[in-house]
Amino acid sequence: MEVGQQVRVRRIRDRVSEPVAKKLGQYGVIRDFKMTDGSGVGVLVQFDDKSAIWFFEDEIELT
Repeated sequence: MEVGQQVRVRRIRDRVSEPVAKKLGQYGVIRDFKMTDGSGVGVLVQFDDKSAIWFFEDEIELT
């Protein structure tokens, strides 16, 4: 995965707020990465509505 690639939210690991849950199945673009506390790499995904949310790599898939 690289910055600028399009991805789809395929699952959400944890309990999240309703606005985040509504992103399930939606497409967005990778904007940044960050190391997490041993759980893997976080991926910042920006959506068409200009919102941006962090996901784990296993929660998204390349399209």
